Amino acid sequence: MWRISVKKRCAFCLCACALVFLIMTFQVVEELGRFEQAHSRRQVPGQAPEGPYPVIVWWSPLTGELGRLGHCGRNRCFFTVNRSYHSHPQTKAFLFYGTDFSVDSLPLPRLEQHQWALFHEESPKNNYKLFHEPLITLFNHTASFSRHAHLPLTTQHLEGIRALTAHTHLLPLAYKNHLRKTLAPVVYVQSDCHPPSDRDVYVQELMQHIQVDSYGQCLHNKDLPPHLRDSTAMDDQDFYQILAQYKFVLAFENAICEDYITEKLWRPLKIGVVPVYYGAPNVHMWLPDNRSAVVVHPDEPPEKLAQYLKRLDKNDWEYLKYLEWKHKREISNVNLVTELKERPWGVQDIGQDNFIDVFECMVCNRVWENIHRQEKKLPSKVWRAEESHLKCPSPKLFDFAESSSSPLRQMWRSSYEQSKREARALGLMLRRNRNFTVTQFWREVFTDPEETESLW
Repeated sequence: MWRISVKKRCAFCLCACALVFLIMTFQVVEELGRFEQAHSRRQVPGQAPEGPYPVIVWWSPLTGELGRLGHCGRNRCFFTVNRSYHSHPQTKAFLFYGTDFSVDSLPLPRLEQHQWALFHEESPKNNYKLFHEPLITLFNHTASFSRHAHLPLTTQHLEGIRALTAHTHLLPLAYKNHLRKTLAPVVYVQSDCHPPSDRDVYVQELMQHIQVDSYGQCLHNKDLPPHLRDSTAMDDQDFYQILAQYKFVLAFENAICEDYITEKLWRPLKIGVVPVYYGAPNVHMWLPDNRSAVVVHPDEPPEKLAQYLKRLDKNDWEYLKYLEWKHKREISNVNLVTELKERPWGVQDIGQDNFIDVFECMVCNRVWENIHRQEKKLPSKVWRAEESHLKCPSPKLFDFAESSSSPLRQMWRSSYEQSKREARALGLMLRRNRNFTVTQFWREVFTDPEETESLW
């Protein structure tokens, strides 16, 4: 009897446990179903989630994201490229990518709550009209190569201090001197020919006075290996090894603007070659050391530069002064060190946000700042771009006897002057805050400014 009783009790316990397990399983399944339904409602592609999240629209589809709830510290914003959110009550800001900024379609009318933010890290030649006061000052927030922008991107092509001081590709000077039997002292690699800086004309004249190995399509006289001939191979280690064999690299920017500094300067500094730099007039603000680059003076003839480079080529002691900082791994420029340490974004660093994410969060956090101010019955804070946030002078052409007569070369100055009229016209039409056609825009471009003023 006792054994039977125990068996019955065990069976009863097992049944009870099974029943409890089934009940709990049904409850979990039911809760999961509710969660999935709620989650699916929130995650419809391109649909803003429920809640008091500000909507920020990428009017230029730079990210390509239909919808994403971005986390910016304690704040969250919904980012989307869906233009149908133009009239959404929660839309607070529009983000524009400078190269794609077009008069064809703009988010007008612009409501009082609508903030405009401009992201433009590229060369001014991509969209000259943004570089004039009537247009740039219509934006609230900026990210550009200028140190004056709300989010400066001057060092966007430099990974960090370690990349500058590394000796990975640094070759002994004795070996470079040995290679001089077959290599020129100077190397030039450009395939974007006749840009606004007029660099090819300068280099062409320079080549009359010193030997230059030119691997790119511009002034080409030497071939790269087949696997390095594509522009995407400019960061290939094999390409670095080729450049590292030379004493000098011609680092000439495609446009001459303060703070517009690209990989053309950083690449030779990283691999231990002396850059011969023509570009940002304030480049000394960013060089790792006062004597780390030969800076071209545009008003001096290329022949004078050639004579100086020849002198350095023959004098090891003088040449090594330009690499002393590299050999010691010492960056004396406090401004550069501070910028690299304190910038809120990283380059090729998975441990840091990229500058596009930081740009988005800068706008998101500023939107939330005004939301909190309104809750406290305080006036909204106003951010406004200044002319210095994106500014470049008119292109200057060199006047040498053997200069090129390329139609493209002659185009840049007139293009710049034309962009002034476009900026004035677009600025005026945007301030009217009404939709307009492309035909109306071009009619305004070619309207006499004095006549326009009289209409107002």
